Formats: sequence, C-alpha cells, structure tokens
Amino acid sequence: MTQSFRSASGGLVERGRTLKFRFAGREYEGYEGDTLASALLANGVRLAGRSFKYHRPRGLIAAGPEESNILVTVGQGGRRTTNLRATEVDLYDGMVAAPVNCWPSLRFDVGAVNNLFSRWLGAGFYYKTFMWPHWMLFEGFIRRAAGLGQPSTEADPDRYELAYAHCDVLVVGGGAAGLAAAKAAAAGGRRVILCDQDTRFGGSLLWCDAEVEGLRGRDWVDRTVAGLSTQPNVRLAPRTTAVGHYDYNSVVLLERVPGREGEARDGARERLWQVRAEQVIYACGALERPIVFPGNDKPGIMLASAARQYANRWGVRTGDRLVVFTNNDSAYDAALAAADAGARLIAVVDSRANVDAQRQKQITACGAELITGGAVIETHGDTVLKGVTVREGAGRTRRIACDGLLMAGGWNPTVHLYSQAGGKLRWEDARAFFRPDGVRDAIACVGACNGTLGLAAALQEGHEAAAFGRAGAPASPQTEEPAIEPLWRVDAPGKAFVDFLNDVTAGDIAQAARENFVSVEHLKRYTTLGMAPDQGKTSNVNALAVMGEATGRAPAQVGTTRYRPPFTPVSMASYRGRLRGDLYRPYRHTPMHAWHLAHGGKIEEFGEWQRPALYLQPGEDHEQAVRRECRAVRTACGLFDASPLGKIEVRGPDAARFVDLIYANTMSTLKPGKLRYGLMLNELGIIIDDGVAARLDEETFLVGTTSGGADKIAAGMEEWLQCEWIDLKVLVAPVTTDWAVINIAGPASPQVLAAVGCDFDPDPKRFEHLSFRTGAVGGIPARVMRVSFTGEASYEINVPADRALDLWERLYAAGKPFGIEPFGIDALMQMRTEKGFLHVGSDTDGTTVPADVGWTKVANRPVDFVGKRSLLWETNQDPSRPQLVGLSEAGGQVLAIGEHVRDPKGDKPTIGYVTSSGYSEALGRGVALAMIQGGRARIGEELVTTRSGQRVRIVEAAAYDPKGERLNG
Repeated sequence: MTQSFRSASGGLVERGRTLKFRFAGREYEGYEGDTLASALLANGVRLAGRSFKYHRPRGLIAAGPEESNILVTVGQGGRRTTNLRATEVDLYDGMVAAPVNCWPSLRFDVGAVNNLFSRWLGAGFYYKTFMWPHWMLFEGFIRRAAGLGQPSTEADPDRYELAYAHCDVLVVGGGAAGLAAAKAAAAGGRRVILCDQDTRFGGSLLWCDAEVEGLRGRDWVDRTVAGLSTQPNVRLAPRTTAVGHYDYNSVVLLERVPGREGEARDGARERLWQVRAEQVIYACGALERPIVFPGNDKPGIMLASAARQYANRWGVRTGDRLVVFTNNDSAYDAALAAADAGARLIAVVDSRANVDAQRQKQITACGAELITGGAVIETHGDTVLKGVTVREGAGRTRRIACDGLLMAGGWNPTVHLYSQAGGKLRWEDARAFFRPDGVRDAIACVGACNGTLGLAAALQEGHEAAAFGRAGAPASPQTEEPAIEPLWRVDAPGKAFVDFLNDVTAGDIAQAARENFVSVEHLKRYTTLGMAPDQGKTSNVNALAVMGEATGRAPAQVGTTRYRPPFTPVSMASYRGRLRGDLYRPYRHTPMHAWHLAHGGKIEEFGEWQRPALYLQPGEDHEQAVRRECRAVRTACGLFDASPLGKIEVRGPDAARFVDLIYANTMSTLKPGKLRYGLMLNELGIIIDDGVAARLDEETFLVGTTSGGADKIAAGMEEWLQCEWIDLKVLVAPVTTDWAVINIAGPASPQVLAAVGCDFDPDPKRFEHLSFRTGAVGGIPARVMRVSFTGEASYEINVPADRALDLWERLYAAGKPFGIEPFGIDALMQMRTEKGFLHVGSDTDGTTVPADVGWTKVANRPVDFVGKRSLLWETNQDPSRPQLVGLSEAGGQVLAIGEHVRDPKGDKPTIGYVTSSGYSEALGRGVALAMIQGGRARIGEELVTTRSGQRVRIVEAAAYDPKGERLNG
C-alpha cells in the first residue's frame, strides 16, 4: 500500500524524501515531515488500535496531544518506548511501530471477547465483582490485564537531562496569539522564552486559511519566527510541552530533542526544564470536542478539525466519501478542506434547524447535501466505518454510505495549565465552554485558550498581554466566531462513547448518577472517565454535560475535575534526568571504604552509606563472624568506622537556647567539654532521632545524630530558624562529611591510644565518660569523645576526613598486640541490644513518644521545646501504652524480630512485639528488646510468643552490665 490517500499536492511534507516504516508487521511509506498518524492515514490505515476495556476497534480521532485512541510502541530493546501518541511521533526512515493492548494481532484481538460481555462490565463492575470469595483469586488475572503497552525490561541507554532557566516572559503556545505576545515582549526588551509542543510554530495558521498583515498565515509565521530567532533576548523552544504550572510561576517544560525515536542519539533524548518566569502567557489554543452518539467510536470517525489538519498540513484525505456531523459553524471549513484534498463530501448533518445562508451555498457548491435539524443515530461497519444512519428533522431516518465521519461538537479552551496555577473557570452558555475567569497575577491567557476564537481578536489579545500599552498588534481581517447550539448527546439506542480509550459510555454516566456518584470527582473514579493517557481532553466536558442532563444540572453547576499535572504523559527517565543508575542516589563511602573491602568487609547499604555489616575471615559464616567481633570488643579491643554519624555545628549567641528548643531534654546546662545524650521529637511528640550533643564552647554545640537522620535534622533546624524562630542569632552548619569518626572500644582501647600517642591522658578514670578532649591522636588534630554504644570503654575520634585512613591504619597496627579486631554494624547492633540501648527506627516507630522508652519526665520541663504540647495529651501519658522492656526466653533461644507476644491469662491476641533480638556471645544466650503494653509495670510477668509458643519473661532492658561499670574500664 503506497499512500493511496495522499493528495497530489499541498501540505508541509517534503515529498522528495520518501521514508519507509513498519506498523503492526506491515510495511508502508511516508514523507519527511509526516507524523506516524498522518503516514498511516495516507496509506489508508483506519484500524490502528484497540480500546482498553472492551478491546473495540479504534482509529485516529485527532491530530495532536488530544489523541486518545492510537497509542503505539516504537523502538527495540532498551530504547523501546510505549504508549506514545501516533500523532506526536515524527516519522523516520526504518521506523518499527506497533499498536498496544492487542493480542495476538491488531485485526484478531482475543481481548475483544470482552465486548460480548459489555452489558455486565459497566461502570464500577470491578468494585462489585471481585470481592467473593477473595480478591487474591482474581488478582493475578487483573494485574496481567491492567495497563496498555509493555515497557522494556532492559536499561534505557539514552541520556536525559534536567535544565533550568529564568525569563521575564514565558509564552506557552506558538500559534497566532502566542507569536504576537512573544513579538511584543521581545520588542519591549524583555527576556522571552516561546515554547510550543509542535515541531513547528504556527498553531492553526499551519492548516487553516488565514491572512495576517497581508500575508498568508504560514508565511507570516515564517517571517515572525525568523525575526524572533535573531533577537538575543528570545529563546525559541519548539517540540517543548509545558506539562505543569507550580508555585511562584515555576513552569515545567518537556523538550523532545530532535532525533529518531527509539534509536541512539549523540545528545540527550529528552530535556526537562524548570523555568521561573516573571510573567506567564498561556496561548495554548482550544481543543475540539466530539459529539456523543451511538457507534461514535468506529475507525473512520474523527474530529472535523483533525481532518482539516491532515488535509492542509500533511496533504492527506481521511476518507473517500465523507459525512460531517456538527452543531456549530467551524465544521464547514473542515468539510471544504477535506473536499479540496480529494474526498467526496456526501452530506453535512447539522443539528441546528437554522444555518447561515453562506454556509449552505458552500456545501451545495461541493455537490453535498445539507441536512439541518438532523443527527447521526447509528453507524455501520465492523472494524471500519461503512455508513451512518441519519435522523432528519421530521423524524425520518435513512442510511448513507460513507467511509469517513467528521464530528464537530464545539471547542474547549485549553485551560489545564491555567487551572493548575489556581485559576478559576467560568461557564459560558452562549459558547458552551469553560473559559478562564479573569487574570491572575502575572498569568494571562490569550487567544482561543481564553475563549477568543476569532483570529483578529486573538492577535490583539496576545499583543496586549505583553506590550504594556504599546501599539502595533498584528492585523488580520475580522472573522466571526463560530456560532453553536450545544448538542451533547444524541438520544438513541446503542453504545455512545464519551471516553474512547477507557470505553466509558453515556450509559455508564447515567448509571453512576443513578447510584448517586454525582460529584465530578466521584464520577471520574467510579467510571475511570478521563483517566486515560489523554487525561480527558476530548471527554471531560462532554461527560460533565451528560452528567448534568442526568441530574438536572447545568454544566456550571456540575463543575470540573481538578486539572493535575502533567498536561501530557512524561517519561519517568525525564523526571530523573542523569540521576539514575549509580547516580540516582549516589552511594556514600567513608574514607576507610577500600580498607574495609581489603579486609573482608561485607558491604551493605545503610541509609545512603556503604558500610561493613561484618568482616568475614576464611571459613567463617555470618553468625561466627559477628560473635568473634563481639568477643573482641568485650574482651580486648574493637575498631569501628562511625564516620556516617551526623555532625551539625550550632553556633551563635542563642545557640544554647536553640538546642533547648530542638531537644526533648535540657542541653543549655552543659559545660564546655561535656556531652549529653538527647532525644529529638517532631511536633506530635514522636521520637524522630537521638544522639549526643557536645558543648565546644559557650556559643558552640556539636549536635550528633544518627547516620540516617543527619540531613533530615539539619534541614529541620534550618526550617525552624527560618520560619518560626527568626529572631534567634544562630548558624547551623552540617559538617558530617568534613569529619570522619573512628570508634575504638573495649578494655584495651586506652592502651592502644597510648601506643599510638595522644596529647591527653586516655585513662578512663581521668577522661570521664560523656566528656571530650580537643587535641591530637598520632599527631593528627582530633576531637575525642568518651561515649559508648557498646557498653565498653569507648572513644569516638573525630578527625579531618582526609587524615582518617592514616589514623585508622596506625590504630589497627598498634592494636594488634592487644587483639584488636574491626567490627561492623551487625556486631554493634548486637552489643547495644545487650545493653538495652535504644535504636531509633528499630525500637521506635511513628507512634513512639519519650515516655514509651523511659523518658517520663521530659513533658514536665518548664521551657518549651518541639513536641512538648503533644506530650501533654492524655493519650501520650497513658501508662498502658507500649513501653520498651527486655525479654528473656527460658531456654536462652533467640527470638524472631517482629514476633508478637500475648498474655496467656488474657484474651488479647497480642500485647506487643519484639523490636531487637540476637545471640549474646558475652552472656551465652539470646537477648531481646520489645514494645509491650504497660511493659515497665509488668516486669517479671511471663508471656507467650504468638508464633512459636515460647515462654518469655519481661525483664529490664539492660541484660549486660546493667550498672554500667564497664564504661569506665
């Protein structure tokens, strides 16, 4: 098949460059400048897709981003991209494309059997059907049936970029009004970005007969674009779609970089721009809407404006024998354009009783029949349109043979982005559409986007939005806006589709109304209306009107659903740009990372850090390695890399007051050179982090956090200072990556420090627990803190990150005679469990308050702090809340983390669960921590685990060295 529906001349394609492509396994030809959609039509391809639910045959309905029917997959391997609109895929030589949602083939689709059962698959059937006997019975089938195209399972090798720009004026839409606005703004010396989703600027001037400033519309576009391209204060961005409007005039643009879809490129494939603009001018045009009538979904039925575009821009006729069905004047120009492209115009069916005489003459001159006061009530054909049945004004019906039907139900201004910006809409009865209601600060809508459908008025509106009173708007002959008498739905038997891809019919909307789903948001979710990839561009307004008819309300009373970004689908890769793979969330390595690997470190991800969980020696398994490391720390000496611990310097005259507000306990009474453990809460009184704070001097604190909480706590501090406590003179400086932390722990750790050399006495008797020294270790400047998470005498040595590996190796060498061993996270967690030390995130959850972990007095602090008010709630002081305690199993076995326990004397299925558990090498038995309801008052009671039936006893949390005598050596 070789372009049998291509007109002999005309259009903007390069007829001298023939492109070969494959679709659904068959070969075709097109021209440079075609889209896949126009090339398919040129080759007479009508059946090009299947609907989602019923798998009904579908053909092209539109020519732009509003296309809802034909989604395709293009490319191979990792570059295979699915669910692309055929109308937005630029044709290239060698393209291989396939329709989605059909198997085994487009013409024979097994899923079409759903259509036979459509009377039982109406609105909300899935809510009512898949409940008995259990959802799991249906889950596998439903998940396989869900979705449309199949994405590639291979990695996408292409590059995607994130970019940023600022401008004085961002003009979205490169049609007549947008070009006038950009031209006026540029003439005023303002920095302008003009973007348009199309490959060419011009909008409707590319396909409608118009005159601007004495030039044919296309020629005026070329001249204007050429002039703008030479101005240094203008950036032209074709192939760039505005997908979302966010706060403070931040607009996200998606640029499709020119190239062959699905093939390798030298540069980026897509670029996601975040543009901040002083003024945003929306010139997005308007979208034509269909008419809802029985059988309106057959291939061969499309929007009249789309047929006009295919005829004038691509030189393609959309059928040989055409019928037009309309309720407004705009369809007549489309009918004449189709006739000029070589189609035979059979009839124009106008639902209005009275039609302008000039329009009647135009249709008669084409040899076509004008049927006024009529309606299409039925269509004929299986996989393609073969005819229509028309009901004439007097109630007579007759059948007309045709292979193309053009619908024209009126126009909807493209208000999506304006609404995302918070703009309100107003319904206009006379023109039957929602339009922007006024102008928001620094946001203007112009042209058809603003409901201004006349070309001259649109040019004037675009110019005035950016000219600030300067004259010089482009001139065009005055034209009248198309007159319309709304016809939303033809009352006749049969399926009349509102949402074509999701197979939502007028009957589904009526059913939703009967079942009281009358809110537009409920209607959308109950019927899936407007939830297809086109996001309701051709269906939503019709649906609102049909719902209004069913409930006795006008469209203005029904209202609209919320317009949410993105305006058109955006690939996940574009959102991330280059931040994917190893760059998606770059791993953080400590300065000793290579050493850990060389010495058997089993590296795992903890938060964003790559850290050794343990160090395996030859012949060891995981459990043996952890026991060896614990034994070394308890009896000799261990070396631990604690560099990821959060470190935040808080400085300023009000630093002490600030840390008192941040912590649940008092920190301002610390003396320089001392440390104190503290909890941090959110406004609800929930524990979000813990750590040790050191007072370096009168105006400086070093706040310690967990490894995972470092960034979160620093950001939270900044937010409090900038939004609430703006009068405090405090500077917050995260220094986590500036300082590495080497933790040396165990009875022999003071001797190892002495062997390396330090300019302070490391003896625990003179260097007390919870104090620090500033000095040098092995000649390296350091901050050394006496703090322990293992329960042994311990020193946390903070040194500049670039000196850490040197000191680590020297400590390891000096500790060899003392039996030093490196130990990892797993051994550390085991030893802190033995000591009953809290680990935020393991022993706490999103409900844990300080009283649950034994901090019962903080709510009585006389000063305010974050979360205090919430701690005073009665529910947070209830003694029956889950509380952290220890569990001892009669046989010394290791309990499973997460296992629940119950009171054998009570009737509750659970009263708590195990939060931490493991085998204690030092005690020779299992130890565990648990959250038990009213746990501290129940110490000594026996409970039973719900899964294994083990008998356990509630004990104090600290199983090892409960008096803390070993902390001092």
